[in-house]
Amino acid sequence: MDSALASEPPPYLPDTVRTSVKILIVGHFAVGKTTYIGTLSEIRPLRTEERMTQAGAAVDDLAGIRDKTTTTVAMDFGRLTLTDDIVLYLFGTPGQERFSRLWDDLARGALGALILVDTSRLDQSFAVMDIVEKQGLPYAVAVNHFDGSPAFPEEEVREALDLAPGTPLVTCDARDRRSSTEALISLVDHLMTLDTEQP
Repeated sequence: MDSALASEPPPYLPDTVRTSVKILIVGHFAVGKTTYIGTLSEIRPLRTEERMTQAGAAVDDLAGIRDKTTTTVAMDFGRLTLTDDIVLYLFGTPGQERFSRLWDDLARGALGALILVDTSRLDQSFAVMDIVEKQGLPYAVAVNHFDGSPAFPEEEVREALDLAPGTPLVTCDARDRRSSTEALISLVDHLMTLDTEQP
């Protein structure tokens, strides 16, 4: 008889969970959304990745992207239990504009979004930010650290992305659990602040 390792999380939620929160993990093509969710999810993440083909080369800009062989075509999904009674459901959206119709369904019921950006391709973030704002979702921005990506002062990144003063801007490495968690906490703190400010 097989037995699960003691360190493995249970596949099902405990009966004590009373609150579930839906969060979107968004960003442009190849910014690290699938990696981010895989790093944080306590369950085996659901991935809808397909191998990239020559046909996609005409519509997916691979400039400056190395070793990219697959792309998300529907969504990524992961789960993170915060406390005995609160669980986060993480939904990753496809980064290409041709999949933007999926956003209406994925955004339904979401409390907010964490937008991942790459400093070497900041201009590609504007379309994603526009969609998030049109959906009416509050958001935080996380600069995903890529080897070789230029580092800029926070003020310059904030200005380049035209962020409102209250929008959180943090740096993370989607491969690192600690920094990815801290980025998610910045969003949750922002959502809680906005909630307390509501009349």
